[in-house]
Amino acid sequence: MHPSENAGTTLVSVPFDGSVYRSRRRGVLRALFVKNKVGFINGKCKKPDANDALFDQWEQCDDMVTSWILNSLSKDLADSLQYVNDAKEIWQELEDRYDQTNGAKLYQLQKEISDLSQGTLDITGYYTKMKTL
Repeated sequence: MHPSENAGTTLVSVPFDGSVYRSRRRGVLRALFVKNKVGFINGKCKKPDANDALFDQWEQCDDMVTSWILNSLSKDLADSLQYVNDAKEIWQELEDRYDQTNGAKLYQLQKEISDLSQGTLDITGYYTKMKTL
């Protein structure tokens, strides 16, 4: 761990409250990648045996990542995940809860894209709106 890393760090500016999961997910993944900690949530940085010399260090890093993820959630969501064992388990729980395909939302977005027209928007505004959808 880097000396400047602390448990109070927030990975994203606005806490996740259950909406727009995919964009929040990308933000958290980017932040963890920059900090070289993605391995704690994707399973690449495996938990060593309790007798392993690196166990305490792994546990400290995992607790740090867990704190960062909890700090990136709304209070209600964070409270519901307080007793999850490690960062990978928290991440999996969030994926299970929020990374679901919503057929109605998908249809709505496809319809909005289909109905989109430039109208009074300049080309940049139109392109931005199209890319957002």
